[in-house]
Amino acid sequence: MSITIKPIPSLTDNYIWLFINTLNSTAVIVDPGTSAGCENFFEQEKIRPVAILATHRHWDHVNGIEQLVKKYDIPVYGPATEFIPCLTTPLTENERIRIPESGLDLQVMDIGGHTAGHIGYLTGNKLFCGDTLFSAGCGRLLGGTAAQLHASLNRISQLPDDTVIYCTHEYTLDNLRFAQAVEPDNQDIQSRIDEVKALRANNLPSLPVTLEMEKRYNPFLRTSKKSVMLAVAKHSGQQIKNSEDCFRYLRMWKDGF
Repeated sequence: MSITIKPIPSLTDNYIWLFINTLNSTAVIVDPGTSAGCENFFEQEKIRPVAILATHRHWDHVNGIEQLVKKYDIPVYGPATEFIPCLTTPLTENERIRIPESGLDLQVMDIGGHTAGHIGYLTGNKLFCGDTLFSAGCGRLLGGTAAQLHASLNRISQLPDDTVIYCTHEYTLDNLRFAQAVEPDNQDIQSRIDEVKALRANNLPSLPVTLEMEKRYNPFLRTSKKSVMLAVAKHSGQQIKNSEDCFRYLRMWKDGF
């Protein structure tokens, strides 16, 4: 099997990810907030879509589903506890799904917090995490709780360091500016800023990124670090007793940044 993963830009800053099996020219679509970019790509490249994977219910991840199902008559996989248009296969934690036409074998991860029922898809060392984890950031609390999102990020951080993170927004530079406010002496943040500026200057995505890299500069994966705890305590005026406290006030700080 030969798999290529391609981002399709969507809306202002979304990415729709395509798993493309180059041997049989099939594709699995992840989080199609729109349909036109996918349809144009499939027509130009003579690719046949065979399934849609949704991570959560937000419109910028699901609004293209109905049109794609209408045109291609393909199944839709998504979280069992959220409304996903045209959902055919509701999924919960630790389920494994196989999409025979593409050869994909995926494990479902419960990574709620951004929304309560948010899920991710893990295949090999690749994680499709929707809006739970961003490069240098994480999702807002839009239906889930801080404790839930903190636990989800901890689950992700325990995956192997070579896990490749495919998130769905080009927020990286803005997130890095916040990360630098939290840890101004962290040289990995400046290195990543320089790298991302060069990529974006050439109209290239800053994604995907490895988990090992994210652990160096993403403050939301560093809430047990003394430098982050001290910065959050100073900014919030609160006593930070543990990583979860740190995460809660860090998320509030970012919301107003």
